Amino acid sequence: MRVYVPLTLPGLAEAYKTGELGTGPFVAYAVTPALREWYLSDDIEELEYAALNRAALGSLRLLAVHPDAPRRRVVVAVDVPDGTAHADPDRGLDPAALGEVQVSGTVALAKAAAVHVDLEDAEGDVSAAADALPAADRGDDDAQFVVDGAEDHELLWYATQEIPNLVGLAD
Repeated sequence: MRVYVPLTLPGLAEAYKTGELGTGPFVAYAVTPALREWYLSDDIEELEYAALNRAALGSLRLLAVHPDAPRRRVVVAVDVPDGTAHADPDRGLDPAALGEVQVSGTVALAKAAAVHVDLEDAEGDVSAAADALPAADRGDDDAQFVVDGAEDHELLWYATQEIPNLVGLAD
């Protein structure tokens, strides 16, 4: 199963150093039944893109609590064995939890298929979105507009061989 793990650049640097994305359980995003129902599509590429965007929001949440991290969203796409990732059925239709899964066990960074990272020109909008996130969560429409502005920036795809270069961005 393909899952999308939200990180920050320092989190990616730590994963590169340890060789592990996590030792479980940790939050990732995937094409879950609830995401399929919400997105109303059978196109797996569209559904995976939706899961990637949910993980990008997860990365933004990490940035909101790590103000010293460079203001770029990071998502690692990784394939995990079936049965390793589980959606919480009690939160299945909660809009805040769409696509969310708990990954159990250790996930090696070597299993990553790709890394997705914002370009430098997204930093201003991503920073503003991270700052606005608490107000958006409380229902502030203006803050939600700022958070949505980060989504205007596409995360770029990087091959796993490029991780050492991306880790250098964490400094």
